[in-house]
Amino acid sequence: MAAFSGASSAQDRVFNWLPANDESVRLDPANYHTGRTYRPNTPGANNHVDIKAEKPVTIFMTPADDWNQALQHPEAISRLPQVCLREHVVETTYVCELPVEPMTLVIRDERYSPESADHAVFSGLGLVLDPNNRVERAVGVGITGIEAVVAGRESAKRQFKAPNDVHIQYYRWDCVENCVQPEFQWTWQVKEKYQLTSFLKVYAGFTPDHDAAQVSIKIKSPVPMVVAMLPSDIAIQLHAKPELFETALEKNPCQQRGIQSMEFQCSFNQGDGPQSLIVVPEDTSRVPHKKAEIEMQFVKCIANCQMLESKR
Repeated sequence: MAAFSGASSAQDRVFNWLPANDESVRLDPANYHTGRTYRPNTPGANNHVDIKAEKPVTIFMTPADDWNQALQHPEAISRLPQVCLREHVVETTYVCELPVEPMTLVIRDERYSPESADHAVFSGLGLVLDPNNRVERAVGVGITGIEAVVAGRESAKRQFKAPNDVHIQYYRWDCVENCVQPEFQWTWQVKEKYQLTSFLKVYAGFTPDHDAAQVSIKIKSPVPMVVAMLPSDIAIQLHAKPELFETALEKNPCQQRGIQSMEFQCSFNQGDGPQSLIVVPEDTSRVPHKKAEIEMQFVKCIANCQMLESKR
């Protein structure tokens, strides 16, 4: 089974927004800029972007496929879905809760341009001032000059009528404290078929290496069984003193009685010490010549385990 991280004996990770890529863009009136494309894979994911412009801009998110289509067919630009629309922005921290589909950040210069009256005509894309500091974004093809502008090959030639410089600072959600954690994995301890007998069967060898360590036990038997986890020193004594069996189980929280087919879990702390699995038929006077199946797994630290030692 796959390894997983646990924080039962360590402090929880702390996350926050950290600066990622940034870019500076120059826009003419009614120009658009294609920002980062986000690909959230869970509901409720959001972005975090600082945007500062010399002159007002409109910001929105739109499905990446729709944006690509609009760049190839500019007449569709006015029909784009606009999620988390923000207008008349000069400086803001832009946050948007994203649907579970690729979404592209789009920034539009709000100034009037005769070429794009009523927002119905695409007037072009802005220019990334530093082409070596670009983030991934969806850019269409088929519009004269777009490929060259995005690649930075037109930067020396392009003349702006009324430039609007926009700075975009992207952020990433990342761990900032307690980032290294112990890692844990389910480990097989017992997996066998055994011939039923009236004698108590004991499987030893499990010692919890962290608090709330889980144990998973699975039994399949032709007769009702007693299945329990006991401290190893007590389990060993039961062979010599079977009369103590009921007393040992009396206050034990990890046990199932009279079961034939079941899977259950228990948790143990480091202070509980070594544990043993015991199994025996409920009725030891009539045991059939058949086999029972027993399985046991436990969660074990496999990486960064020194952090557990520091907590003991």
